Amino acid sequence: MQVTETLAEGLKREIKITVPADDLKARMNERLAEAKDKVRINGFRPGKVPMSHMKKLYGKSVMAEIVNETLQEKPQAVIAERGERAAGQPKIDMTEDEAEANKVLNGEQDFEFTVSYEVLPKFDLQPTDGLKVERPVVEISDEEVEEQVKAVAENAREYETKKGKAANGDRVTIDYVGKLDGEAFDGGTDTDSQLVLGSNRFIPGFEEQLVGTKAGDEKQVKVTFPEEYPAAHLAGKEAVFDVTVKEVASAGEIEINDALAEKLGLESADRLREIVREQIVGQYNQFTRQKVKRQILDQLDAQYSFEAPQSLVDAEFENIWRQVQADLQRSGKTFEDEDTTEEDARADYRKLAERRVRLGLVLSEIGEKAEVQVSDEEMQRALYDQMRQYPGQEQEILKFFRETPGAQASLRAPIFEEKVVDHLLENIDVKDVTVSKEELMADDEDELSSEASEDKKPAAKKKAAPKKAAAKADEAAEDAAEEKPAAKKAPAKKAAAKKADAEGEEKPAPKKKAAPKKKADEA
Repeated sequence: MQVTETLAEGLKREIKITVPADDLKARMNERLAEAKDKVRINGFRPGKVPMSHMKKLYGKSVMAEIVNETLQEKPQAVIAERGERAAGQPKIDMTEDEAEANKVLNGEQDFEFTVSYEVLPKFDLQPTDGLKVERPVVEISDEEVEEQVKAVAENAREYETKKGKAANGDRVTIDYVGKLDGEAFDGGTDTDSQLVLGSNRFIPGFEEQLVGTKAGDEKQVKVTFPEEYPAAHLAGKEAVFDVTVKEVASAGEIEINDALAEKLGLESADRLREIVREQIVGQYNQFTRQKVKRQILDQLDAQYSFEAPQSLVDAEFENIWRQVQADLQRSGKTFEDEDTTEEDARADYRKLAERRVRLGLVLSEIGEKAEVQVSDEEMQRALYDQMRQYPGQEQEILKFFRETPGAQASLRAPIFEEKVVDHLLENIDVKDVTVSKEELMADDEDELSSEASEDKKPAAKKKAAPKKAAAKADEAAEDAAEEKPAAKKAPAKKAAAKKADAEGEEKPAPKKKAAPKKKADEA
């Protein structure tokens, strides 16, 4: 086999591999000889089939198998022998001329093909003992815990149907159809929706117009969507909701006691408070982790300036761009709405893709040097988490990750990255700094974590409209009953447009936050 380098420009490489016809024929003859004693051909005794007849019957198909094996095995082997690591799957080119291909399969011509690839850049790891981070820590007051416990209790309170008119604090059960210019709009319809008047869950002006209604009433509610409403096609628009009031119910007293805890499946009110505190701690810890990780990665980014493989940058950019376009389409916004242009956004996201790839390579090297490992148990847990997101499709998800090339690597990468960050935190200067809740959560509403796999998206410049609270009180109560800390990731807005959930995008969207947060994006 002969290997000739035909291109070495920056990280780009191209090599020409030539496998002599004699080598291919030798492998073919060896396989045919092994098969000779096994095949059964009419007119010949077992093991007595002439080699010439074997070649006539099976030679071309066996040669095709050998050629395919060569294409699968030789490129990676040659790249490894050259002391290189390919940045992605090498591209292979060979003759498309049928006559030339037949000559190779007949053993009449050497097999030649070219392999194009990019190599992973070589760089020296910089010392990490000089990294310094300030870890923001929030002191959780008893008042904050009590406030959230009250939210749990409020959601768990009983409601009793009443015959009179609805007042603030009452819960109404309604059907409604939202219309723009007399036409119902998608997502603006709901049935048996329960709303506590005065909770300010719906857009301004909606709840107030239901005060004084009673069961059986039909009412037209006229409202104007806020100018900064997430769904651009509704923002600033006047809408009419045809509302049918089906029930009015008055609220019972809010009681925080052992009876409430028992209703939630807990032994005491003190235990409820402990769990709510754990939820709040878990939430703040995610914000803390996000900010600490940002500091580490920003410092690493300043230490390294090597060229990133363009194939990896291109792939990362395409992933980002697909998300940006999906966010824009979902929200009905344009780049102009975000105070930018498509050209500028592409340039910004290109830089972001380069940063992600470079940081990913740096973290990979740090992790390998530190012998960071991802266990089978951790991989199984990540796979299970993926399956839980698609109820009823567990087998399809399992099959996908087992059979799709690179799928398991996509599960492993974020786990590996977090463990590398943990390793760094154990070996760098970390100073705890007490901050307020507002300081801890500042800016995170408008930007994503700058980690290698999830960075700030620069095109997003405007603030989006107020969104639905990350969790409702009933979720907090459910968590309390199951004794689960609400340790989820910190909220973070998407780039060119904020992702609105189904309710927040089309319905008279809730505004106020309630109870400990549960749902949020990846940090």
